[in-house]
Amino acid sequence: MKLNIDGREVQAKAGESLLDMITKMGLRTGNLSDEPLAAKIAGDVFTLNYIPLREKDVLPDRESKRRAMAASGGKIRLLRYADAQGRAAYTRTAQFVLFLAIHELWRGARATMRCTLGTGLYIKVTGADHFSVERLRERVDDIISRDIVLNFRRIPTGEAIALYTERGQTDKARLLSYRTHPTLDVYEYGDFADYFYGEMMPSTGYLQSFAIEPTADGFVFVYPDASDPTRPAAYREMEHYYSVYSEGIAWGNLMGCRTVADLNEMVDSGQVRELIRVNEALHEKKFSQVADMICARGARAVMLAGPSSSGKTTSANRLATQLRVHGKKPILMSLDDYYIDRDKIAPGQDGKVDLEHINTIDTALFGQHLRALLAGEQVEIPCFNFKHGKREWHGHFLQLDEDSVVIVEGLHALNPVMLPEGLAPEAVFKLFVCPLLPLNLDLHNRIPSSYLRLLRRIVRDYESRGASVSKTLSMWESVRAGEAKWIFPFQEQADVIFNSSTLYELAVLKKHIFPLLVAVEPDDEYYEEVRAIVKVLNFVHSADVDDEIPPTSLVREFIGGNSFYR
Repeated sequence: MKLNIDGREVQAKAGESLLDMITKMGLRTGNLSDEPLAAKIAGDVFTLNYIPLREKDVLPDRESKRRAMAASGGKIRLLRYADAQGRAAYTRTAQFVLFLAIHELWRGARATMRCTLGTGLYIKVTGADHFSVERLRERVDDIISRDIVLNFRRIPTGEAIALYTERGQTDKARLLSYRTHPTLDVYEYGDFADYFYGEMMPSTGYLQSFAIEPTADGFVFVYPDASDPTRPAAYREMEHYYSVYSEGIAWGNLMGCRTVADLNEMVDSGQVRELIRVNEALHEKKFSQVADMICARGARAVMLAGPSSSGKTTSANRLATQLRVHGKKPILMSLDDYYIDRDKIAPGQDGKVDLEHINTIDTALFGQHLRALLAGEQVEIPCFNFKHGKREWHGHFLQLDEDSVVIVEGLHALNPVMLPEGLAPEAVFKLFVCPLLPLNLDLHNRIPSSYLRLLRRIVRDYESRGASVSKTLSMWESVRAGEAKWIFPFQEQADVIFNSSTLYELAVLKKHIFPLLVAVEPDDEYYEEVRAIVKVLNFVHSADVDDEIPPTSLVREFIGGNSFYR
């Protein structure tokens, strides 16, 4: 069988893996910058241990083709660390090695995937006598040196449930009871078995660039540096972010909703309605506390930032309502109105205009206006016409009195260049809004906050703009890159980080998004990304409870019916 691997023709032999072929092609480098980690065939991601032509496919009178090879016409693209799916394979392999190391060193210990902390992944460890990061590092190095081949075994889902029940891993058994697919791919080594909903690298020896940093109750696995994957990224503690995420965990414990299995049980029993009421009450209480802090400080301006689909607009309006309770007169402003005319923005080296860049905002004009407003002067505020890509002036004048508080909402609101020099520190309150979802699939598989934001954006783009799933996905990588550069570096400078996630919304969003996802055809450019979304949602029970969600809820910003938009 003839294959085309990264544009080079290769003759595949029966029983030969992709790894065997790329080794003979001289593509193995040992350098994470260009080392092949996985392969993409007909839209699907495959391990490099995949065998394109099996011995049983070669018959005396003909040669049969496996489904993926027939669908791709023999064309294969190798995935490296620069590819999102290559990085995902690296991360899954790291997870397997870390949990295997803990299993070998501390039998009976409980390791729980928590959240991303900057350039690292935080894992909590409990029940491990004399837990030591040094011992963990040594065992991880040992597992890497063994270069354990990572092949999966496909078993019936019922067998997997029995396996995990027997081993006391009830979190996995409960989750798998909601799995509709008849089989599960399990990676095993000795008496250890795990799964991570996607392909891994060929063997543990590929895991070469990382660091492990200690925390009070576990450790942080530090990813390779994005600009130079041959070395670990620089790691800095994020105490503020971690504190807010921990508060989300406490909320989950309070409401008895820590995993998707918990959420499903609430949906099935009808308790999800009470979950909605309590979650919304917690949000309202938090907005009230933030308003208390603003008034206690005597701040005249609130700079409210957050990444895409975090609920900034609704948060600004709900905060305004709470400030009115204090007798304040909140005034809402948007940094979007300070965009520079599109035809005046120079494109980047790739010829495209980066709309996430701070240079797309007229920071000087905004600084002048904010200084004038806080000095009691009257200012005419611009309005940006997105249809024409131009800033316009419609006689919109603002002036603050002694009870006014201006709330400025925008992606770049926490960037220091937005504030004019000489402002008194107490005059400005900084608020960062981001959904930090504390809900796990099981102890070893978390649901990233970026996943929740993507679901929100897909639903909103379709409902409000008629945009397809693929259209939203085509912009997502650029959006994430802009956030990493221009938004997240400033989150720790906030006075308050507001967790805008709700524990119930996956069940609500599924009702809105699932028909859109399953309509995406296999030949779509973003089919594999859609499948990755569906893999998680397949475990979630849909909840038809929109009538229970208040019109001021953050979730309403995405599913519709938000009273602030009327």
